[in-house]
Amino acid sequence: MRALKDQDLMDEARDLLISQLAEYQGFTGMKVIVVFDAYMIPSPGRKQQEYKIDVYFTKKKETADEKIEKLVFELFEKNRQIYVATSDYTSQRVIFGQGALRKSARELLLEVENAGKEIQQEVRKIKEEKFSSKIPISDEIAKIFEKWRRE
Repeated sequence: MRALKDQDLMDEARDLLISQLAEYQGFTGMKVIVVFDAYMIPSPGRKQQEYKIDVYFTKKKETADEKIEKLVFELFEKNRQIYVATSDYTSQRVIFGQGALRKSARELLLEVENAGKEIQQEVRKIKEEKFSSKIPISDEIAKIFEKWRRE
């Protein structure tokens, strides 16, 4: 994502982030909400849904941290356990004070990467099971069949 951002491809970087978080959401079952900061952009703010993830863009002169704090307050009122991923220390303290749990951006990155690895392992496992023999055969016979198949 950093490479895309450095090449001035912010939209592509955002799309990649959202798709990775969608996989994370699907794997963990946790609802994911993403907030992008549009503080300097003249915009009324907006909410959209991509891959079943709520994506917020802040309005002009509203920071992502302010929007997150509002969302935490609204969701906490609905008696939900909330985790906020931010590396901003001040935001972490405010969020924690509102009853949410905090994660650093680094912790979330590691969780997303681990979920991606586990998803790949599951896919490999399913593929192997799908193509395995339906008739039990010995390893020796399986090797012979594999040799024939490759010739």
